[in-house]
Amino acid sequence: MHDILPYLGCGCFLTAAFMTDIRTRKIPNPLNLLFAASGFLYQGAAHGLDGLLFALKGCAAGFIVLFILYLLGAVGAGDVKLFAGIGAWTGVLFTAQTLLYSILFAGVIGLGILCWRREGARRIKKIFSSFTGVFMFRSLTPLTSDRVNHLTFPFMWAVLPGALVGYFYMY
Repeated sequence: MHDILPYLGCGCFLTAAFMTDIRTRKIPNPLNLLFAASGFLYQGAAHGLDGLLFALKGCAAGFIVLFILYLLGAVGAGDVKLFAGIGAWTGVLFTAQTLLYSILFAGVIGLGILCWRREGARRIKKIFSSFTGVFMFRSLTPLTSDRVNHLTFPFMWAVLPGALVGYFYMY
């Protein structure tokens, strides 16, 4: 039997983050700080130094990968800190699985929004021309120059189901 408490703790914070992200399109820093700190506290109390190392690895993995996505304009800063908290509570493996499933859900949600708005063909043409510009000019400027018109939605729409699928896939 696996230890369910870290997943319950993580689930509570993810639920709170989901509600605030849906309402305000932001995940507050105090919530993210409490999320990560309580993950370290739980892991340290439950597993001692090994637990703190486990939390540190998970926190770093979640933060670093999402920070790269943040630099590319794919996610917000709150999402970066949120995944650090997921990692602190549950470690590297679950954090990576949650990220993988979240990205898949985000793709499906994005395609659904494009179909609903009937913008798919125009956006695909724009993406193709941006990538062509990257190869022709050997610069990332064509990819980042049109961030104003990027399709956005709260990433928590994808993270919460991604975490649930990740959990049920693991166990």
